[in-house]
Amino acid sequence: MTALVIAEHDNASLKGATLNTVTAAARCASEVHILIVGHNAAGAAQAAAQIAGVVKVIHADAPGFEHSLAENLAAQVLAIASNYSHLLFPATASGKNIAPRVAAALDVGQVSDITKVISADTFERPIYAGNAIATVQALDGKKVITVRTTGFDPAASTGGSAAVEPAIAVADEGKSSFLGSEIAKNDRPELTAAKIIVSGGRALGSAEKFNDVMAPLADKLGAALGASRAAVDAGYAPNDWQVGQTGKIVAPQLYIAAGISGAIQHLAGMKDSKVIVAINKDPEAPIFSVADYGLEADLFAAVPEMVKVL
Repeated sequence: MTALVIAEHDNASLKGATLNTVTAAARCASEVHILIVGHNAAGAAQAAAQIAGVVKVIHADAPGFEHSLAENLAAQVLAIASNYSHLLFPATASGKNIAPRVAAALDVGQVSDITKVISADTFERPIYAGNAIATVQALDGKKVITVRTTGFDPAASTGGSAAVEPAIAVADEGKSSFLGSEIAKNDRPELTAAKIIVSGGRALGSAEKFNDVMAPLADKLGAALGASRAAVDAGYAPNDWQVGQTGKIVAPQLYIAAGISGAIQHLAGMKDSKVIVAINKDPEAPIFSVADYGLEADLFAAVPEMVKVL
């Protein structure tokens, strides 16, 4: 059996989620290939060839792939899908956009958000906001899978020497077109790839206090800034900072939650973090149930004190 990982990249380099997906693919099949679909994406293809354990890199390059439109990428995957037993996508916004199109066209069931590979056709995935784990067996001949990257360690980005094989690019589907993008500039690490995350909740009271209290701590630690859904809904932080079931799923080495009560929605997005530190003045706050270290204190006193000590 051979597994194909559909890589995420910016044409020059790979996104970190691809490395976690390669690890999952290696547990599904004896051989792992990577598909690079892009425009002027030789840099991403060469980076993929260096990943340990990857046997072959398939590189499809055409102008229609420049902006990773889901319709075109799905068509390219379908063009070579017959060669593979498993098709794996990172469970990111992009992967979740492409994978269902591929599964529907192949008339197979999609296995979503896997966190463990038990065997080639049996997987574990969280349900009920992570409060239960379902074991799912896929009986279709071809498996279409999205991988929750927090469930798998990243494959080594160096040490491999895979061959890069060009593929015939499919024609532009013409079903969608790229009009433009608004990208928020941020000097901090990307939230889903950060090793340290500092998150604030509704208790901060305003966007100004969020920035005044949490940003200095993040700066000291070289951390990404996150927020609870309540803080985002209140306008204290932008949407792309939201951590939780309806936000981003993260698993950093260190997660600091200040003024976050620990609703199920938020815990679903961060409870796989290696070390969790909770700061909350409510001793009954649910966040303490998952925290490795808990500080019962007013965040407006505790966080600035941490910044001074650091």
